[in-house]
Order: sequence, then structure tokens, then C-alpha cells
Amino acid sequence: MAKIAYILLCHKDPKAIIDQATRLTAAGDCISIHFDARAKAEHFTLIRDALEDNPNVAFAKKRIKCGWGAWTLVQATLYAVEAAVDAFPRATHFYMVSGDCMTTKTAQYTHEFLDSDDVDYIESFDYFESDWIKTGMKEERLIYRHFFNERTQKRRFYASFNLQKKLGLKRDIPHDLQIMIGSQWWCLRRRTVEWILDFTRERKDVMRFFRTTWIPDETFFQTLVRHLVPENEIRTRTLTFLMFTDYGMPVTFYNDHFDLLRSQDFLFARKISPEAKELKQRLGELYAQEDVEFQISSEGLSLFKFLSGRGRIGRRFAPRFWEAESTLGRERELLILVAKKWHVGKRVLDRIKQVTNLPAIEYLFDEEGTPLPDLGGIQSTLGKRTRHRRALMRMLFDYFDTDRLVICLDPNNLDLMQDFFADRSMTRLLEVESEFTDEYLLGHARRVGLAGESTPQDAIDRLLPTIRRDVRFESDRIRDAGFEEFYRLRENASPEENARPLAKFLSIPEERAREIAETNHLFAD
Repeated sequence: MAKIAYILLCHKDPKAIIDQATRLTAAGDCISIHFDARAKAEHFTLIRDALEDNPNVAFAKKRIKCGWGAWTLVQATLYAVEAAVDAFPRATHFYMVSGDCMTTKTAQYTHEFLDSDDVDYIESFDYFESDWIKTGMKEERLIYRHFFNERTQKRRFYASFNLQKKLGLKRDIPHDLQIMIGSQWWCLRRRTVEWILDFTRERKDVMRFFRTTWIPDETFFQTLVRHLVPENEIRTRTLTFLMFTDYGMPVTFYNDHFDLLRSQDFLFARKISPEAKELKQRLGELYAQEDVEFQISSEGLSLFKFLSGRGRIGRRFAPRFWEAESTLGRERELLILVAKKWHVGKRVLDRIKQVTNLPAIEYLFDEEGTPLPDLGGIQSTLGKRTRHRRALMRMLFDYFDTDRLVICLDPNNLDLMQDFFADRSMTRLLEVESEFTDEYLLGHARRVGLAGESTPQDAIDRLLPTIRRDVRFESDRIRDAGFEEFYRLRENASPEENARPLAKFLSIPEERAREIAETNHLFAD
């Protein structure tokens, strides 16, 4: 059965470290601790005194001062790994954690998970071919030597870097290594860890190379594992659940995230708020329990984007300059049909086409696969369509050789509606108001990744009212926008009542509008 030696790098909050070590070792696992030499000496003494009688706790034989992005983080990890290998000969796996990490499953589940597949878990993507690095230095991290820390010695860091560039002091990457990159939160088998330690003693050239690379904790272990271990024994993923905001900062979890965390397909989560004492207690107690069933749904990332996005509602200060200087055409009419139920919106749109013979396009700003003519590439992606919305619409008017065009939009596209209404052309909007059952909302949540087939019922019970409020809120925003030519088609209204807004929206007689309103199963799911 798996026995884990946790490798803990930490620098603060001694009480939390003591609690974490106590919880993890109570289930029979081990922990090796490197406490940053920059931290207060009395804090390390407090930790050591509290844990020295625990046979499942070891400390790195040497403590060093660590800096973000520097080799010292890798060296501290190696010191802790060496201590763990020596102190815990029965450990089968070595799992890298920080003081902000917490288990999200039971020890029983964790051990059975690791026993189920004889592999290493580490993100390991090709450094040059992947897009793991989004911004900043890439090749420069490797081919130049970095002697100073960019965070604490910024002026020296860039002076050294620029001088090397000016003098052409590039260096070669070790010829037999494929440099890889990934998260520093890994779980490796004992055999792999021993191979890495042997490699560090034998390949001094590689060690010299990595000592002066920038942010080596994202490349050192990732590269060596790929170099030493057969590819079929590597799972290119982390077992620690972590998310990042739009600003590149780690998402922090709080007391109300317990159900979310335990339902993700991960063994740990990072990072837990220091103030989330209830969450830490519940997760700590969970680790010691037995025979707990976990329903894995893995909707965490999609759910976070949905919930956080609801807090970023805003309106652009002014139109972008290329939009302000362009127009669809003063003589043109853009008819926008807004429906949250896309199948209903498409059904209404199709019926409008049949009755009026107007050119109509489905959710072109929402669905990548919406059929569109070739317009020179501007139509190729949702991003391009949205960025160049007015140019796209002008080209569509020209393509169909018409002055009247109908399109469908999801109600969350308020910024698009506002842009089109701000244009000198005539714009009208028809909102299709449907009824939403819990069954439909649950299906919607599963389709967009907010829930899975195994999402616990209590999580669903909390999620559905949030989605229902969000749908209602989108509708309220449209009504509050004050659009002059705004009409509503309602599911619970009679065909006669719906014919009037349809007639005004389409500028057609009510008799023809009634043909659309009387369509069988117009609002059916």
C-alpha cells in the first residue's frame, strides 16, 4: 500500500505547519520540512519542538534562504527530499506541498488512488513548443545566466541580462536534455526520486546549468523526470487543485468551498485562506475518515469563471476608436433577437425567415460553428467576430445585398447590444422570454460545465438558484439599458398578444406576425 512522504516548503505560520504535519502523519504518512532560513528563528524552534517526538517528521539537514524564481527553491526541495529518502525507507511516493495546501480526500482514497497506477504525476510540457509561458521571458530564461533575483534585485537582474545580450553571451542548453515546463506541485515514486538524486550527483554540468536559469522550479524536476522515466509512466498533470484569476494570481479558497473542493479530481487544493479555519478543520477531519464515497464532478474551473464573472459587470467608458469611426450604414436595419434558450431562439429565427424572407443568422457571436460566408477571415473565430463586430456586420449586409438583417444573441452580450444601438443605423431588439424549469437549468449547467453527472445534490441545490438569478439578472440588465426599440415575446402570452411586438419588431402587419406567433411548439424544450 502507498505510503507518502510529503515534501513541505514553508516560511511562515508555524502553528499551521504544526497542524498540517500532525494531520498528515496521523494517517500513517510522513513529512519532510524545509523551513525558510529567512524566517524567524523562534518560529523554526517552535515547529521543531512541537514535532521532534513524531517519528514520521523529518527536517531538511540544511536550511537556506529562498527567493521566488531562484534556484534556492529547487535546492531547498532537494534538501527536504534527501532527508525524506533517508528518514523514511518505506515511503513509496513523495508529494510536493506548501503550507497553503490542504488534502481534499481521505487518506484511504489517496493511497488507493496512488496504488491504482504505477506512474509519476507531474506537469511536463515541451518548453518551446507548448504555450505554458503566456507572457515575459521564455528562451531568455535558459540561454542567459541569471545571478540576481528579479524580485529583490531588479536593477542588477536586468543590468546583467542586458549586458549578456549586448555581448552575445548566450549559452547552450545541455544537448541530451529536452527542457520541459510545468507546475511545481508533483507526486513522484520513490524510484524516480532516487534516480533524480543520483542524477544530481553525476551530472554536475546540468546542475550548473539549472542553478543560473530563471524560475527553475518550473523546469528542473519536470525536465529530469521526462529524461529519466519512460513516457508511459508519466501522467502530465498535477494532483493539486489550483486555479488562477485573470490577473495570474492563485485563487484562494474559503470556508464555503468545502463541497467544491472534495468533488474535484484532485488529492490536494491550493491555496487555502489562513482565515478559513472551518474549512481547514473539515478537510483535516476528512483526511482521517474511512469508507467515504466521493462523487467526482470536476466542474471547479468552469464554476469559478461563472461565479467570478458575475462580479465584473461593467460598461465601456467609450466606443473603441475604430468602432466610433465606422457605421453599419444609416439606411440599414439590424434586428436583434435575444433568447437564452438557443433552440427556441433558432426556432423563432427560422420561422421569421420563412414568413418574411429576411436574411437571418443564428448565434454568430456565441457559437463558433455558426454557418457564415467566407469574409476574408474576419468570420473565422469568435474573438475576431467580436473585436470587429461592426466591420463584420457591414460585410454581412453587403454579402446578402440587403438593408435588413436579423441575428440572434445570447442575453449576456449586453455590450454588443449597446454598441449596435449606438450606431447610426436603425436597431431593434426582441427578447424571447421563456420559462426555466429546474430540470432545464440543470441540463444547462451540465452543458456549459458548471456541473457534472456526479455533482452532489446539495451542490446542485445551491447552484440552481444562482443560475436562475443570473438568467433573470441578464434580462433585467437589457430592460434597464433603455433601448428605444425594445420588444418582448413571452412564452406565457397568447399568440394575439405576441403578434403585436413581433409586428413592430419586424415592421410587418399583425396578420403575418400572427403566423409566427401561432407556430406549434415555438417555446418547447
